[in-house]
Amino acid sequence: MTKVLVTGSAGFIGGYLVEELLGRGHEVVGLDNFSKYGPVSHSYDDHPRFRFVEGDARDTGLLADLLADCDHFVAGAAMIGGISYFHAYAYDLLATNERIMAASCDAAIAAHRAGRLRKMTYVSSSMVFESTDRWPSKEGDQLEVPPPVSSYGFQKLAVEYYARAAWDQYKLPYTVVRPFNCVGIGEGRALGSAEVMSGNVKLAMSHVVPDLVQKVLKGQDPLHILGSGDQVRHYTYGGDLARGIATAMEHEAATNDDFNLSTAESTTVLELAELIWRKIKGPDVPFRHVSDEPFAHDVAMRVPDVTKAREVLGFTAETSLDTMLDEVIPWIQQAVEEGRL
Repeated sequence: MTKVLVTGSAGFIGGYLVEELLGRGHEVVGLDNFSKYGPVSHSYDDHPRFRFVEGDARDTGLLADLLADCDHFVAGAAMIGGISYFHAYAYDLLATNERIMAASCDAAIAAHRAGRLRKMTYVSSSMVFESTDRWPSKEGDQLEVPPPVSSYGFQKLAVEYYARAAWDQYKLPYTVVRPFNCVGIGEGRALGSAEVMSGNVKLAMSHVVPDLVQKVLKGQDPLHILGSGDQVRHYTYGGDLARGIATAMEHEAATNDDFNLSTAESTTVLELAELIWRKIKGPDVPFRHVSDEPFAHDVAMRVPDVTKAREVLGFTAETSLDTMLDEVIPWIQQAVEEGRL
């Protein structure tokens, strides 16, 4: 039985990933310090092949102990939030995530040298393409276009340099995965989140889907949108991303390579907003919106090339935005009613 360490296991994507790995028959050790949302529970908490450890991914000794009998390491732990985090925590995002990555690589290099750990899978971000002028952005572009402007995007690009450097010097095999715009359930209000008002509603996470949903649910009319609404995104279901990460972890052809994980479908923020509006308000209430000043790091276009993941891994993200929203809207509605958002 293959044993996998997942750091950041209580996070948004981490929760989907643990469930996916257990479903594939792996034994999973999850590590998280609950720093983002506080303690959370999952349906698999009592699964016989899952063990959760509460701890800090900056603790090299702890990571080394957990990796001693693991075959794979999915390094997903990071300080991360919505776009408001990029401004409110510009230094902390860089410093904290660098410490996490250095500790993770130190422990993984030692575990691989000891003979058990086979590969490290690094969770990067679509933000490595923050400054691109090439769409769709393909794997390799991040090395040719200007570096990201935000400290978060810059650090995620550094994650990919860690991966290659650990291979170059220590022959630690790697795979880099870049999720694009995860959508799903399980995301709550972040602890310590900077308060950001959008019209008369305080944003929960500054992630566009949950924030638009809660604004409509709370009766905001006209709906406040950051910027013009022409921003293009590829909203990808968390379950699809987890499947892509797990596939990349397992796949022999993914060794020492990198992959964009995303739906192929482009959607503007305005199209997303109107779809959410119609699902909540129905067809008869006129859709009205106003534009607020956008954040500085609100990238105009984030469009991935997904050819490589399809051709090498056989991975496609097929869940439609319509289906995602049918799952997410009721979940957020309950969270609003319970005062969690």
